[in-house]
Amino acid sequence: MGTPPVPIIDVSKPLDDQLDALDAACRDHGFFLLSGHGLDDLIGRTWTAARAFFDADRSVRRSVERDGDNPLGWYDRELTKRKRDAKEVFDFTDPSFPLADAHNRWPHGINGFRSTMSEFYDGFSNLSTTAVEIVHRALGLDPADGLRFGGARTNSSVRLNRYPVGDPVPEDERADLRELGDTALGHHTDPGVVTLLLQDGTGGLQAQSRHGDWIDVDPIPGTVVVNLADSVQVWTNDRYRAAVHRVVPMTRGDRMSIPYFLHPARDAVIEPIPELIEGAARYRAFEWRAFMRARTDDNFTDLGAADTQIGDYLVDAP
Repeated sequence: MGTPPVPIIDVSKPLDDQLDALDAACRDHGFFLLSGHGLDDLIGRTWTAARAFFDADRSVRRSVERDGDNPLGWYDRELTKRKRDAKEVFDFTDPSFPLADAHNRWPHGINGFRSTMSEFYDGFSNLSTTAVEIVHRALGLDPADGLRFGGARTNSSVRLNRYPVGDPVPEDERADLRELGDTALGHHTDPGVVTLLLQDGTGGLQAQSRHGDWIDVDPIPGTVVVNLADSVQVWTNDRYRAAVHRVVPMTRGDRMSIPYFLHPARDAVIEPIPELIEGAARYRAFEWRAFMRARTDDNFTDLGAADTQIGDYLVDAP
């Protein structure tokens, strides 16, 4: 049986006839697209603000640089699986939640940047709820169980990505840095619930099928890419697959993308949902807060070991 395509789910139409294709994709590679979302104007303004940030003088980006204590802000030397990515990023969390916004670093001198990103956060928080509800329906769960299979916007985040041709770090700043990886972004899964991704028309995003083949997730105007993350794989007891994905190196021009990472609540305990266990639970319960910290600690600096994965919580894991 071949790899299922990446389906387009039109949220403006009845879903019943679309759920079989969604289920097949979630079982195999964990990717689908959303259309009919009604957010085209907001998305256009968000692209404009994101480009303004990356086009600003480097000193503007350096003024909001992240550090080892606070992962929010700008950075151009992040690691994935101990190899340096060929990208620069800007991260922020819920601007409407004062305890979270206190950690955000907002650049000065970019007109309307913060207000546009705040609108985007609101819009994609709502769309992420829709995406989770669709996955929930494909699983055949009772809607009342949704509280165990969702996220919290106040613990989620947005990232602006720019993938240049070549090394994002100026040559005079590369001393003692880890080498670039073979890909612009190394293969990985996201740790949360789902990721909603905007990608420009450049292309380069690839998903890995259950059989190990790499498939292109081509840009399609008017759609938002959705990929399943680690928590869904655990919740569904491996019925659905956290999407393994990567970005190939840029050769002709820069690429930009904007993911919204929907995460569980900080105090959530992640474990298989009883209704989805066939046979025995494959994962033991773990605290989201500790898992997320272990997954991200080595993004800032190489700690000399592979980062934590959900496989570490398998019942038969050593």
